[in-house]
Amino acid sequence: MTLDELNALDARAAERSLLRCCGSTAWAARMAAARPFDGVESLLAAADRVWRALEESDWRQAFAAHPNIGSEAPRGGSRETSTARWSAQEQAGMAAADSSVRDRLAAKNREYEARFGYIFIVCATGKSADEMLELLERRLTHDPASEIHFAAEEQRQITRLRLHKLLAEDARG
Repeated sequence: MTLDELNALDARAAERSLLRCCGSTAWAARMAAARPFDGVESLLAAADRVWRALEESDWRQAFAAHPNIGSEAPRGGSRETSTARWSAQEQAGMAAADSSVRDRLAAKNREYEARFGYIFIVCATGKSADEMLELLERRLTHDPASEIHFAAEEQRQITRLRLHKLLAEDARG
């Protein structure tokens, strides 16, 4: 999809496309309403601005659209195919993880969710399983009030990467 194509979509279609980048319906609706964007930088700036203005419940909705690190599907069930493919690409560092790291990640994911009430969210692109496990263990030491902001920042980074993927999708042929 090109930026011009995104700008030309009707509001509902734009929201559906944008939800592939961030699972917050409020974010997608506000982004669709913010169009047209005059370039990728204005799209990214709007994405950041809208994200930071959302409520914590909107952030949590976006987190819930992701699979746990080391898992292929989000907790809610199946996902739109390209979004699932994006998650798998982002978590490519898990491919080389041995079973002990996978088991520790699964246990720490459960501990994190029990402590904070949402899944561990990390911008996994370019990170090994060991790096993600280390980050998860470190973030488990945060207090809930600060951790939600760490998680929100990770989601913001993921959203920016996915916006680039959305705009590059058809260009790959």
